[in-house]
Amino acid sequence: MRLVIATGNAGKLKELRELLPPPAFDVLPQSQFTAVNVDETGLSFVENAILKARHAAQASGLPAIADDSGLEVDALDGAPGIYSARYAGVGASDEDNLRKLLVALEGKTPEQRTARYQCALVFMRSAVDPSPLICQASWEGRITPDRRGTGGFGYDPIFELVERPVTVAELPAAEKNQLSHRGKALRGLVAQLRELHPIS
Repeated sequence: MRLVIATGNAGKLKELRELLPPPAFDVLPQSQFTAVNVDETGLSFVENAILKARHAAQASGLPAIADDSGLEVDALDGAPGIYSARYAGVGASDEDNLRKLLVALEGKTPEQRTARYQCALVFMRSAVDPSPLICQASWEGRITPDRRGTGGFGYDPIFELVERPVTVAELPAAEKNQLSHRGKALRGLVAQLRELHPIS
């Protein structure tokens, strides 16, 4: 299946390509067709993923998969949420966002640092697909006061697993893909795709 991935995030693109390997999938980046990103004006992860998938399908003429994901911190009433990539402002770097989050949680106990990654994945056969496939998943954890690890991207160096005291940035890439919100959502989406369009 030839499809386009609707993201300009190099880390997300790498993970999605690893989870959609050839020969079953021929994954192309959105940047191969357009340099323009759609405005994320939705009020939920699902709404934003639909906007991005439709934009990528329109630009490429191919089926599209779009991901919208982010971090929800309970002590911050779910922030940064859908604004995770721009928590510190439009054009903010991963480091800018991470630093702002650590400041916002200063003085909080480990019990007050519960959080989760959320992911919504959408598959659209075309830009006018009236019934896109949607799959959502989450990953529970807590926010550490200090960075640990060099892998991953975004908030991974401060997102610690519930089941053991390691951050996502300390996990091997293969294990992250197995455990992560994005990995779980994509496996669910691929299972739906295989039911509708059997592929080898």
